[in-house]
Amino acid sequence: MTEVNYNKKLILAPMVRIGTLPMRLLALQYGADLVYCEEIIDHKMLTCKRIPNSVLNTVDYIDPSGRCVFRTTPAERHKVVFQMGTCDADRAVRVAQLIKDDVAAIDVNMGCPKEFSLKGGMGAALLTQPDKIKQILTRLVKESSLPITCKIRILPKLEDTLDLVRLIASVGVRAVAVHGRYDVIS
Repeated sequence: MTEVNYNKKLILAPMVRIGTLPMRLLALQYGADLVYCEEIIDHKMLTCKRIPNSVLNTVDYIDPSGRCVFRTTPAERHKVVFQMGTCDADRAVRVAQLIKDDVAAIDVNMGCPKEFSLKGGMGAALLTQPDKIKQILTRLVKESSLPITCKIRILPKLEDTLDLVRLIASVGVRAVAVHGRYDVIS
């Protein structure tokens, strides 16, 4: 299994429309130890084909319409964390297998408050489904050669947040990022 050290690191957090390849490379150039891509939904990634791009020296994941959904380069291979939106363990594992040779780790987003995530049962919607969280993370930890992490939001009660973090830690994830705002569905 690949090792990624999260201790005392400078990390470019996942940000919508910011965590693209140019920003990730710039962050690495200016001293970031790890960089996250913006959240990409499992359904979308599973429509993609992995295509090495010799012109740009990148690996591109291209959807059926020809759109590049995810682009990476060997310069960030051991420093880029792929952030996935998912609510299904089978799809999550399939994405992990698809990208395993191109990223350093996989992060499951359990904190996104956007409507499309909530309606799809992803992001912050997972915070109320500990059994589903456990199923997704357990499968990823067991079936992927990559380190698995996740991002959550704090819950209204401190003890509930701590219980959730204990559950997540119990399945063997390497790190839990806690977005210091309340979930949006309580």
